[in-house]
Parts: sequence; structure tokens; C-alpha cells
Amino acid sequence: MSGLLVSIIVLLVALFLAIVGAFNRLIVLRNRAKEAWADIDVQLKRRYNLIPNLINTVKGYAQHERELFEKVTQARAQAMSAQGTAEKGKAENMLSNSLKSLFAVAENYPNLKASENFKQLQEELTDTEDKIQAARRFYNSNVKDLNIKIESFPSNLIANSFHFKKMELFELSEPEQREVPKVEF
Repeated sequence: MSGLLVSIIVLLVALFLAIVGAFNRLIVLRNRAKEAWADIDVQLKRRYNLIPNLINTVKGYAQHERELFEKVTQARAQAMSAQGTAEKGKAENMLSNSLKSLFAVAENYPNLKASENFKQLQEELTDTEDKIQAARRFYNSNVKDLNIKIESFPSNLIANSFHFKKMELFELSEPEQREVPKVEF
């Protein structure tokens, strides 16, 4: 009888340790995803801070493009106030599109393109865009790992018991952004 009791106790301890291990792994994955989101947020704030400088630089050369400046400023404000992954993704896509329009207008002004200040801002913004893309990939990777763990057996039992929720991926919301760019010489 004591051998059976020892076996039951060992089994219960092993089960308890498995539950604790699965719970701790879920906590780690959730915190990594939150950290990755914070990385995106840092890069987006850097981008938001660069945009007014860029607009002011372009304004000096292209004052009659008032509507475009207002569009970029409005897109920036919407992106800054967006909440949640889906809304943030949509707002960021709108901001990216308006910035593309701003750079397209800059192409019409040779003096602006030659301006050191504009070149520096453009390079910083390009670097920031690259960092945002890297941060999005890092976030999506961490969210994918967390979501897999939440859905996989037996960790899904622990996840459901402790109310772990799947997180949203940071995705492109506009189909044209998925298309391969065309390069012509």
C-alpha cells in the first residue's frame, strides 16, 4: 500500500511540475510578445518625431502642396492615436502611403532633393522604416509562438484555465502592399 501511495504522490508532483512549467512558458511567451510590441512602439514614435521635420523641410520648397501636408499630418495623428493591433496596422499603412506621396512630390523639386537636410531626414526615415519592419517581424514571430502554445495540447488546457488569450499578428491590411514591386530600367 505504501508503494502505491508513493507512486501517486510522485505522479501528482510530476503533474504539478508539468502544469507549472507550461504556465511559466506561457508567461514567458506572452511577455516576449509584449516586449516585441513595445519595440514596434518605440520605432513608431521615432517615425512620428521625424515626420514634422520632414514636412517643414519640404514646405520650404513646395509651399503650394498644402493638401498633401495636411494629409500626412492627419495620417500621423491617426496613427499616434490608434489603439489595438488591427487599428494600429491600418493607421500605419495609411501613414506609409501618405509618406510615399510626400516623397513622390519631392521628386519634382530638384533643389529639395539636393538639400542636405532633406537627404538626412529621408535617410533617417528609411532607416526607421527598416527598423519598424524588423520589429514587426520580431513581434509576429513571438505572437506566433504564443498562439501555437495556447492552441497546442496539453498547454491549451493550462492556457484556457488561466485565461491566456491569443494575440493578433501585425499584418498588412491593404492587398497592394502584398504585391511584388515592379522594377523597370
